[in-house]
Amino acid sequence: MPTLKTIKTFVVRHRTGLLVCLLSLVLVLTPLLVRNPYNLGILNLIGLYVIVVLGLNLFTGYAGQISLGHAAFFGLGAYGSAILTATYHFSPWPAMALTAAAVALVALILGVPTLRLSGHYLAMATLGFNYVISSILVQWDEVTGGPSGLSGVPSLSLFGVSFNSDLKFHYLVWTFALVALTLCLNLVRSGVGRGLAALAQDEVAAASFGVDVKREKIRVFILSAVFASVAGSLYAHYFGYVNPDAFSIFKSLDLVIMVVVGGMGSIWGTLFGVAFITLLPHLLDFLETYNDIIHGVILVIILLFLPQGFVSGLLDLIKTRLARRHLAAGS
Repeated sequence: MPTLKTIKTFVVRHRTGLLVCLLSLVLVLTPLLVRNPYNLGILNLIGLYVIVVLGLNLFTGYAGQISLGHAAFFGLGAYGSAILTATYHFSPWPAMALTAAAVALVALILGVPTLRLSGHYLAMATLGFNYVISSILVQWDEVTGGPSGLSGVPSLSLFGVSFNSDLKFHYLVWTFALVALTLCLNLVRSGVGRGLAALAQDEVAAASFGVDVKREKIRVFILSAVFASVAGSLYAHYFGYVNPDAFSIFKSLDLVIMVVVGGMGSIWGTLFGVAFITLLPHLLDFLETYNDIIHGVILVIILLFLPQGFVSGLLDLIKTRLARRHLAAGS
């Protein structure tokens, strides 16, 4: 019979896997408690943004790079799947894979020159990319539908099951989100993740320890773009409609705010950051007019008082308090 010490050792060693399993169980049971389609739809939207922000957090939080253009990759994924399926009648799953490959190629072409930049220059370059993509989505009426968007995007289906309801899509989107979460957790604990962490601290020092700085930057940039593309494709097939407004520069800023609120480099914090920023407008719907101002104020407060992010900062405060109590008790 296992002893308490053995159980404790097992839990500590496998805590990440156990937490993922626990989260999976909660998400499986959630529809039994959340029966309102509107609330379930918000939860599905959180799942979509979790996929995007996990990739962005790898690029921003771990690699230490700044991107203000990830909504563009999100939009390319959505419009790519929408155009291939609604206009050219491709099957949804191959369309999603083809779109992700195309977005990866776009990220490679963009990343090779722009990732030579850093700091504010990189931020401005990615912001400019987002502006270009947004303009194309609005102006290219014949293909994208222009400002009116594109409708008639079919629902995803698998083994005869069509994900055409909030309940069915809940299980699909959160399966993708949990897979993305597991990949990110494993990545940051691998040699690649340690290389990214070194890159974020000091590029020169990382290069001196054998990290190929240019290659790692491009690889994580492409990975984050593919995450956004997959989420965009899921978005298109879920709503059956895409519109340029959903992938504007302001959406990119929201994604960055989600990363900052959850914690730069905190994979688990991403879940909190996305949920908080997504739920806030619905909780404060009477302040909808001031939504962007509220987001800005939250960002400033987080950066001033919890620069590591809400979750990471809160955990650090708790650890500091416990350490002080331990020292006081020992003295």
